[in-house]
Amino acid sequence: MSHYKLNYEDVLREAGHRVTNQRVLILDAVCEGEGHTTIGQIYARTRSKDRSIDRSTIYRALKLFVELGLVVSADTGAGELMYEISKPKQHHHLVCRQCGKEQEVGQQVMQAMFEQVQNEYQFRVDTDHLILFGLCSNCRSAANDSVP
Repeated sequence: MSHYKLNYEDVLREAGHRVTNQRVLILDAVCEGEGHTTIGQIYARTRSKDRSIDRSTIYRALKLFVELGLVVSADTGAGELMYEISKPKQHHHLVCRQCGKEQEVGQQVMQAMFEQVQNEYQFRVDTDHLILFGLCSNCRSAANDSVP
């Protein structure tokens, strides 16, 4: 999804922030990832267009974009955050630990689990971007085929 569909300039201005060339380049770099992208990838993409952008600028911009709902972040489980442009509907991901394949899961699938957590633990989940790790069907099949 493109950040141009988000009216990001209006979102930034309404929150009292300027639309700078560096912020636009950073949003462009997130978009170029076409899904989850790391800070290292964002840094490489922005530096190829503007050598003055440093990591601290990227960290500050991403923090702002997440706060404003332009970008979502998720922990990969390996201690690294991944970023992607916000989508109109909340979604989550299934990620295979073996091959890295990702599959999106709609909010409606996870809603039942969130409601159960609220009912049993009186805890309201407000996560809008969850990553679940495991093995995809192909990797499970391959593992079963290799067992003598």
